Amino acid sequence: MPPRLIGRVGLVILALALLQVTASLVFYRVIDRHTARADHARRAAELLVVSHRLELVGKERVSRLMTTRHLAVSVDQTPLVPRPGSAVEEIRQEILRWEPELAARRLHLDSERTGGREHLVGSMQLADRKWLNFRSANLSARWPIAVKAATITLLLTLVCLMAVLYTLRLMGAPLRRLAEATERIGEGARVSFSETGPRDVRNLSRAFNQMQERLARMVTDQASAFEAISHDLRTPLSRIKVAADFVEAEDIRTMIADSSDEMEAMLSSLQRFLRAQHVTGEAAPIALPELAAALRERWGEELTVETPRATIVTYREPLEMALDPLIENALQYGGRATLSFRHDADGWLAELHDSGPGIPDPHLADVLTPFFRLDEARARNTAGFGLGIPTAHRLLLRFGGALEFENRKEGGLVARIRLPTTAAVFHER
Repeated sequence: MPPRLIGRVGLVILALALLQVTASLVFYRVIDRHTARADHARRAAELLVVSHRLELVGKERVSRLMTTRHLAVSVDQTPLVPRPGSAVEEIRQEILRWEPELAARRLHLDSERTGGREHLVGSMQLADRKWLNFRSANLSARWPIAVKAATITLLLTLVCLMAVLYTLRLMGAPLRRLAEATERIGEGARVSFSETGPRDVRNLSRAFNQMQERLARMVTDQASAFEAISHDLRTPLSRIKVAADFVEAEDIRTMIADSSDEMEAMLSSLQRFLRAQHVTGEAAPIALPELAAALRERWGEELTVETPRATIVTYREPLEMALDPLIENALQYGGRATLSFRHDADGWLAELHDSGPGIPDPHLADVLTPFFRLDEARARNTAGFGLGIPTAHRLLLRFGGALEFENRKEGGLVARIRLPTTAAVFHER
């Protein structure tokens, strides 16, 4: 079965339409056969009655007068059909029903096949003992009205099917928008979902918007609370660092100072991660050379930035908040890094290359998970605790961007950042 609801409903409708067309064709075939045989019976009955009456009034040359394109008539000494055939008894009864006076005459009917077609042949004995022989051509021909009726049925079925599918598409549009909005909310974005459509869809949309507001308020409250706690923890940490200076034992003083610095770095990382959950921003034009200059000034000569002379419309603060932990990670493990911007069919893309140890392929997706560390023992010697990359990932998703990693064949890691742009304006050099 198709995975989507509209696909399943459409498949059922298509099956019903095919069933209806098949039944109609079978019905028209039966009607067609009966009508064709009745037509031949009427044709033969009229011929025989007219011929008989012409004979009674003494008319000659009956065969030439009665022969047409579809009907061949002749008067012979011997019958064309020596004895009646059982295959056309239905037609014989139809003839007698149309012209009861023929019941008193010797009438032999049968069918013959020539040239791949079936014809009705018959013989009726006249008063002078001669035989009126006739052949009604193409007994197996289909009645034209059946072909027209079948064609109209097919066209009508197609029109109805297209109308139903279009209606289903319109009905399913709010559900598709709801699914897209749910996916965007799962990425951390805020979506304004319009409450339109039928009553049940409007009720669902209203419940969705209310749920979104409650979730957003809960996430914001939790993030604000943790931010406040992280900020307040800096005060006792500062006291501990001051108190460490009064410890006489150098190894203990060093241990206290290093632990305090590590805890402060962890709190900074946690604050950035929490702030990323509710940071907002408005899209605005940003010159890429200007952004490159700001990044070089912030990170120094270890970062090389390559960018075309172009202006993009993006969210500057969220973008810089996403780039900072990625650049920090690249410089920490690779020593140097290169950040390049380019435009492709899907928009603007930034690639960050480093020459570090890279990430094992099975964990390329795991590093996007908060608090994940590749090597717990080694990670304890580094600042933070697995929130830099997840912070960048969530920020980019919230504003319509994306992040993925790939190990370079020549060594090192490349981070591909799909910029959350809304438009682009190019400037020639």
